Amino acid sequence: MPKPTKGPRLGGSPTHERTILRNMAAQLFQHGRITTTETKARRVQPLAEKLITKAKRGDLHARRLVLQAITDRDVVDTLFTEIAPSLADREGGYTRITKVGPRKGDNAPMAIIEIITQSVADSRTTRAKAGKAAAKPAAAQDEAVEAEATESENIEEAASPEAAAAQEVADEAVAEDAADEDTAAEAK
Repeated sequence: MPKPTKGPRLGGSPTHERTILRNMAAQLFQHGRITTTETKARRVQPLAEKLITKAKRGDLHARRLVLQAITDRDVVDTLFTEIAPSLADREGGYTRITKVGPRKGDNAPMAIIEIITQSVADSRTTRAKAGKAAAKPAAAQDEAVEAEATESENIEEAASPEAAAAQEVADEAVAEDAADEDTAAEAK
C-alpha cells in the first residue's frame, strides 16, 4: 500500500488530488511529455509507471484495472498498443523528470515529465560509447575509428568471397599506381 503523503495535497481533498493525478497521467500517455510543477511531476511518476507496468501485461484484467484510473478509452488503447510494447524490454524507469526552471508568473519550479522511448540496449551502448569517447584523446579516437573501419571491412570480406577477390584486385591496382607514380617521380 502506498505511503500517505504528509503536508498539503495537490487539490483541496484526497479525491481531487487523485483526479488531478489521473488526468495528468492520461495527458502524459496521450502526448508523451508534459510540463508541470516539480511537485506534481514527482507525484504523477509512480502512478504512471504502475499503469505502464499493468499495460505491459496486456491482458483483459490489466486493461480493466487501467480503465479504472484512466477513463478515456483512446488513451488506454494508445497505452496498450503503442507505449507498452515499446517499453517491453525495460524493467522499470519508464519516465524521466527534467527540471526546466521557474515559471514566469509565480516563480514555481517547473519540470518536464516524459516517457522514455529509447530502448535499454540502445541507451547502454550510447552511454558506453560516450564514456569511451570522453576517455580517449582525439588521436586515439581517430585510430579507433580506423580500426573499426578495417574491422568492418574484414567482416565484409569474410562474408562474401567475391567481394574479397574484388578487394584484392583493387588493392593490387592501387599498389601498381603508387609504383608508377614513384617511377615517374624518379625519372624527373
